Amino acid sequence: MPQDERQRSKSRASTSRAVARPPARAKVPLRKLLKVASVAGGIQFGWALQLSLLTPYVQELGIPHAWASIIWLCGPVSGLFVQPLVGHFSDRCTSRFGRRRPFIVCGAISIAVAVLLIGLSADIGWLLGDRGDFRPRAIAVFVFGFWILDVANNMTQGPCRALLADLTGKDHRRTRVANAYFSLFMAVGNILGYATGSFSGWFKILPFTLTSACNVDCANLKSAFFLDVIFIVITTCISTSAAHEVPLGSRDQSAPCSEEGHEQSSDVHEAFLWELFGTFRYFSGTIWIILIVTALTWLGWFPFLLFDTDWMGREIYGGEPNEGQNYATGVRMGALGLMLNSVVLGITSVLMEKLCRKWGAGFIWGISNILMALCFLAMLILYYVAIHMDYRGHDLPPNGIVIAALIIFTILGGPLAITYSVPYALVSIRTESLGLGQGLSLGVLNLAIVIPQIVVSMGSGPWDQLFGGGNSPAFAVGGISALAGGLIAILAIPRSSAQKPRALP
Repeated sequence: MPQDERQRSKSRASTSRAVARPPARAKVPLRKLLKVASVAGGIQFGWALQLSLLTPYVQELGIPHAWASIIWLCGPVSGLFVQPLVGHFSDRCTSRFGRRRPFIVCGAISIAVAVLLIGLSADIGWLLGDRGDFRPRAIAVFVFGFWILDVANNMTQGPCRALLADLTGKDHRRTRVANAYFSLFMAVGNILGYATGSFSGWFKILPFTLTSACNVDCANLKSAFFLDVIFIVITTCISTSAAHEVPLGSRDQSAPCSEEGHEQSSDVHEAFLWELFGTFRYFSGTIWIILIVTALTWLGWFPFLLFDTDWMGREIYGGEPNEGQNYATGVRMGALGLMLNSVVLGITSVLMEKLCRKWGAGFIWGISNILMALCFLAMLILYYVAIHMDYRGHDLPPNGIVIAALIIFTILGGPLAITYSVPYALVSIRTESLGLGQGLSLGVLNLAIVIPQIVVSMGSGPWDQLFGGGNSPAFAVGGISALAGGLIAILAIPRSSAQKPRALP
């Protein structure tokens, strides 16, 4: 009997320990992470149209090339304040629908409204009295829609990345995989968006888009943005229905979405700007290096993203807006190159985890920046060859020149995939120990992205004009910045120890 009592006593003790032990946090299945990341495809579809078509389009509305980049100033300015602000409030949101999903849904609705304003800007300007080549009312509507679109993109993208970080928690490998999924859907959105932008027959499929105020090129752009509205609605529904967030303040710590530290972060009521800039003093040297490399990387990327199709229309095809078909043909060919770029971006996203595990995320990031710098150098050389060939102004470029330009655009998809994924994963992992919310930490990283964009938006047009017009001077500065960022990433970002591959449930 005493032996039976001892056994019962051990059984009760083990049971009490099991009750006292907090329940294990369930891991979110990878297929659910994949669905949550799908909203990136809808966001990027609109971005692809914006990046490939709107710089040429705003010049067709009457804005000179030297000032076209100023229009893009609204993006980084809104990103400078909106994304950190959204990150701050989403970290503390107590909605019964969760912390991140309300912002994602509101951002998606705003994107739909913005692209409709942009697509209909010429028609609205016509109704308000615009006539002739310079259309100030259409430009005003366009710029207003453009600002809303950039605000909405920043409002949606940050919470989506933060939601993925919430779902993966402290599993560093899952964090990298989730960001790779996000990058993959960005590639899918890019492919569909650039393919839509490169197609010249939308006005035949949707003939109602062709109006007195809107010619064939304008009607194709308008049709593309109508399709964007449908795509953003579908992907937002998939993403928000897949993520089952636990409202902030819930004690159910066994739920997959519940994140350690939520309770703590909800008790912080410091002023937003003080908290944002106050986090800087807690950053380690490695985090500062990541922010510096991010800034240099985007100082390289933004001239390309701003003027890629314009470069193809001007420097390669030798055209000018509203002067013949060479420029419009070059813009569509540039959109085709960006679609091929996105295919490589998608493939690189799939291989991202293996590459980073084998060689280290910082090393891969550095190599991709050096490759980006070499591609920009190749663009400058190709332009030099093109201007010394006797076709500009009266004929289409030789096939060899066009193919070379498309190859450069395609190769740049690899470095772009790294840029869309690795910095976010590195910051998420390294700010975890600081007790920052994921929304706020990604908002801080966003500062290192938008400040270089402000510099490029304000300086690239006058800088190009100083050297005789065109886009090559800005690309030269971008190549130097990319090279500097690549060298710093390789030499200064610590390489993590090699990890043995393991299956992810």
